[in-house]
Amino acid sequence: MPALTLATLQAHLGGHILGDPARILRGAASLERAGPEQLSFVVGRKFLTQARASAAGALLVAEDLAAELEGDRLVLANPHAGFARALTLLHPPSLPAPGIHPAAVVSPQARIGAEVHIGPCAVVEAGAVIGRGCILGAHSYVGPEVQLGEDCLLHPRSTVLHGCRLGHRVILHPGCVIGGDGFGLAWEGDHWLKVPQVGRVILGDDVEVGANATIDRGALDDTVLEEGVKIDNLVQVAHNCHIGRQTAIAGCAGIAGSVKIGAHCQIAGAAMISGHLEIGDRVTISGGSLVAKDIPAAGVYTSVMPLMPYADWRRNAAHLRHLDDLARRIKALEKQPQSKE
Repeated sequence: MPALTLATLQAHLGGHILGDPARILRGAASLERAGPEQLSFVVGRKFLTQARASAAGALLVAEDLAAELEGDRLVLANPHAGFARALTLLHPPSLPAPGIHPAAVVSPQARIGAEVHIGPCAVVEAGAVIGRGCILGAHSYVGPEVQLGEDCLLHPRSTVLHGCRLGHRVILHPGCVIGGDGFGLAWEGDHWLKVPQVGRVILGDDVEVGANATIDRGALDDTVLEEGVKIDNLVQVAHNCHIGRQTAIAGCAGIAGSVKIGAHCQIAGAAMISGHLEIGDRVTISGGSLVAKDIPAAGVYTSVMPLMPYADWRRNAAHLRHLDDLARRIKALEKQPQSKE
């Protein structure tokens, strides 16, 4: 683990130092667990008590909190983002050496760039193009005619199926599947007929897809995730969806086919989005929400009933079952002549 001074971090992160620029840091930790050679951060006033009690060697803090703390501090406009950058310096990833493992299966018709690592039991099919500096983990699969940009990281057991396109610096976590068939079916009298899925999946630069997430290929057109989209674990993105740049989707969300989601959106865990909808830019959808119509305007949207005691929920559910009848009765009352007394 490298040893860095607070001054070295400032050179990378910006901001200004309060305290000792020569403070040595050898790692990072939470406020509760950090020691005198570790860095931590403070993102809000509610964490001031923890910060004052912390044994951290230095803190990343916002300007409005800096004067309320003591010790060595690096003052930044965005301490959380600064901490993310600091972690890459204090805890650099251990990258495998370039080369192709003897147990890997690489087609002679594949094109492999310089400084690529291909791990044991990984498979690269004919016509695939692997960009410079990519890392393909053990048991990962790259299908025919797939193209990977530079510096992509495919963790073990990640899968990219035929014809898909990945930009630069794409990260795929274990078990995720890029380009599986969409759920395309046609009813033919008494049985389902599979509709061939002939589109692709296109992932822009800096896209990250979590463990066991699935991004289905398009039925006819492509499924597209633009630059910087972040997909959490166990997310389903169905065929022909288009997700705008820098949108983040949390775990267990499900997005049905042909949904168009704008840029800079945030979709919380277990949200469900019905098919063929359009969601505008900078929309936030709360966890567990069901989206059944378009959301054109930016803002925060929620459809889930708040948690309550079970007995209260039963009474409210009973009222909801009779809501339509109650609405009809109110309309009928409104149509009755009003007394002039």
